[in-house]
Amino acid sequence: MKDIINKNKLKIRQIIKKFIGTQNEDLEQEVYIRTYKHLDKYQEQNKFSQWISTIAANICRDYLKSSYFKNQSIATNDEFTLNSIKSNQNPEKELTKKERQKIILREVDSLPKKMKEVIILYEFEDYSYEKISQKLKIPQGTVKSRINNARKILKEKLSFLITEDEN
Repeated sequence: MKDIINKNKLKIRQIIKKFIGTQNEDLEQEVYIRTYKHLDKYQEQNKFSQWISTIAANICRDYLKSSYFKNQSIATNDEFTLNSIKSNQNPEKELTKKERQKIILREVDSLPKKMKEVIILYEFEDYSYEKISQKLKIPQGTVKSRINNARKILKEKLSFLITEDEN
């Protein structure tokens, strides 16, 4: 298990940081626990790093949906605001950044299943078109099309965030 952790540590941390916005050792540990528990389900024809990355992404999604996260988020925002005021940072700007991330993740989650899976693999898990094509067993053209369509939908749904940036 040490070998698995050493080989995948950086990738798992990157995935968690992309989803959550910060490092989270508890989630990282949960990835390794779940990997160990389900090691017998790993299919040799797939790359192990992709398999463990998918586990990490699923754990992050579960965490973001959890009531624990929502409650922690409220407490953390209050604590963060106090610390930001003490250190003369702009708490409103940082809070807005976290809120934007939540809104974006919520909209990605609301996409049709076929678009959601390709956009998550491409944008959050850094899969190439080729790897997505192989994983989902669909042509690369279909992958590109779904990503393009998902981006159009997200751009339309999230256009208000762009106008906020301009103000």
